[in-house]
Amino acid sequence: MSPRVLGARAGGVEDDDFDDFDRASGYSKPRTKTRPNYAAAPVGRVLGVDRGRFDVAVGPLRVRAIKARPLGRKSVVVGDEVRLMGDTSGAPDALSRIVEVLPRRTLLRRSADDDDPTERPLVANTDQLLIVTAAADPPPRIGMIDRLIVAASVAGVRPLIVVTKTDLASPDDIVTAYQDLGVTVLATRRGAKLEDLRHLLEGHTTVLVGHSGVGKSTLINALIPGAGRSIGQVNDVTGKGRHTSTTAVALALDEQSWVIDTPGVRSFGLAGVTPDQVVTALGDVAEIVADCPRGCPHLGDSLECALDSAVADGRLSSARLASLRRILTVLTRPDWG
Repeated sequence: MSPRVLGARAGGVEDDDFDDFDRASGYSKPRTKTRPNYAAAPVGRVLGVDRGRFDVAVGPLRVRAIKARPLGRKSVVVGDEVRLMGDTSGAPDALSRIVEVLPRRTLLRRSADDDDPTERPLVANTDQLLIVTAAADPPPRIGMIDRLIVAASVAGVRPLIVVTKTDLASPDDIVTAYQDLGVTVLATRRGAKLEDLRHLLEGHTTVLVGHSGVGKSTLINALIPGAGRSIGQVNDVTGKGRHTSTTAVALALDEQSWVIDTPGVRSFGLAGVTPDQVVTALGDVAEIVADCPRGCPHLGDSLECALDSAVADGRLSSARLASLRRILTVLTRPDWG
């Protein structure tokens, strides 16, 4: 299938790095208030990044590109829509330059840990985040799922969950945990038909995120024959998967749909996210904490926290509460633990 480019839209989400676009430091010529106008330059979509080289779709062509010097250290990530100058013929030895990053409609960020102040852009211009978790081997991690739902909410992206390896264990606990949150949960197993999942992806740009070994690459290979994504095994001792995808890559599902495979993650930090944003992102929790005393931090030592009552009467699982409080504790007490 020929790659294609999505047109830019007005407005959108921009990385803060682009607020002070100017010449790179050390440039010898004097600065000028007149900046280049690249309005006539062709627009492409970044499909992959590899050691400073960018794979960009420009219409039916695949173009290799580097960042132009004025962009300096400013980030260009998979999903970005960019303007190009130079050789955009797509010839084997051709090399173009990315001279402008168009305004981002959405930007999914992560930090290494919650107390790491550095947020890194992961992918741009997606409208869905597909959280991939295994029912077993490796076991599901409710904390990771909650974090990804929060990150999706902050980015303005719709979260979805797919549970793989359901031939090894039941997905019922995960379905139950998130059914009141309004998050769609699908279950699948190796060799199963994926019509329901494909239907959810059609017409969207969807990024897949999950732990190593949960089956992201297997899903993509089944959805897109010929994708050739590497598949790894889970370590029998640690129960953790081995990283097989090393960089994010965007692939065309059909003429109107993209999926973005990302490397398996061991953690997903929420630096820059406030406790209020966490609670708001988890809709069922937001309804419960409306009954908390004013100023309640919703932590384990909080007096009369409505979350404890919700667990006692079965409205909230103890696993969900533990996950939420781990996130809130680190965000409100950076020196904790």
